[in-house]
Parts: sequence; structure tokens; C-alpha cells
Amino acid sequence: MGVRVSLSVGLMAVLISLSIGVTLGSLAGYFRGRVDDAISGLINLFWSIPLLLLVFALVMTLGREFWQIYLAVGLTMWVEVARLVRGQVMSIRERDFVEAARSLGVGHERIIRRHILPNILGLVTVLAAADFASAIIIEAGLSFLGIGVQPPTPSWGTMLNEYYGYIGTDKAFLALIPGAAICWLVLAFNLLGNGLRDALDVQMRA
Repeated sequence: MGVRVSLSVGLMAVLISLSIGVTLGSLAGYFRGRVDDAISGLINLFWSIPLLLLVFALVMTLGREFWQIYLAVGLTMWVEVARLVRGQVMSIRERDFVEAARSLGVGHERIIRRHILPNILGLVTVLAAADFASAIIIEAGLSFLGIGVQPPTPSWGTMLNEYYGYIGTDKAFLALIPGAAICWLVLAFNLLGNGLRDALDVQMRA
């Protein structure tokens, strides 16, 4: 029952973070100039705030309902995505195939969508898997502290909070099982991200 919460929060948080991060990172890296300055300033502003502090602030502002939790987590993870995507797009936009597309009169939106984004698919995949794992840990941490998903909705973090006192007794499994489940699920998504990166990376296939 608890894995449904972890997977749901991870999925929705990743979709939110990728949507914001890839969009802003692509615009900043491709257009540069004032667009880059404005987006980079926003990135640096969010980057200067500790992640957990920002998550706590959003959770306390938005509330502790299920959808508000994954919204708060997703809104805190787009910064790293945008920063890395920006750097990759700035490098790729100078390549010959992008210059050739510009000379043929191809629009900016099509160049970004058809010629640049496919070349960073490996990076985006790894970021998605890493963010998925991070979202699972953040949700479990929030629930452990009592400000995440609220009972009666089951959460592995809530289980750890309720049963960590049993460590060292004959009922230690009550805390060890949800803890091990979090570890294995996070490890699984990290390994999945590495495998997808190798399979989807355009340059590695070439």
C-alpha cells in the first residue's frame, strides 16, 4: 500500500520538475542574452535556498493533502534540471546541424524540439530517474517528520516514524521492512536511469 504513495509522488514530482526545468533550461540556453539572464537569475535565487527548507515552506503553505505534497516536491526539483539542460543546450546550439537548420529558415521552436532536445534525451532520462529517487526520499522524510502524507493514507516514512523505536527488539522488522523498501526502490530507479541513458544517448549510439 505504501509503494503507491511513493510511486505517485515520484511520478508527479518528476513530471512537474521536468516540464519546468527542460522548458526554462532550453529557452535560456538557446536564446541566451536577456532571456538567459532572467532565467539564470531565477535559477540562482531558488538554488540559494536549501532544498528541505523550501520543501517545508511549500508544504506548510500549500497544505498536507496528497496532491499538495507532490506539487511541493516537484516545484523544488526543477532548478537542477534547468541548470544542466541550459548548459547542454548552449553547447549543442553551436553545432553545424543547428546552424544548417537556421540557414534553411527552420523556426526556433522546431529547432529546439526536433534537433536539440533529442540530443539531450540521455541527460533528461538520468535526471528523471535521479529526481524520482529524490522525490521518494523527500516524501518519506516529510512523512517521517509528520508533515508529509497524513494518515490514514499509508506511507513508508510514517511507518518508520511509528516503529523506529522497535529497533533492537524482536519486532525490528516493523521498521526495517519499510526502510529497506525505500532503499531498494531508490536504488532501482538510479540503476534504471543509468541503463536508459546508455540506451538512449545519441552520441553513445553513434
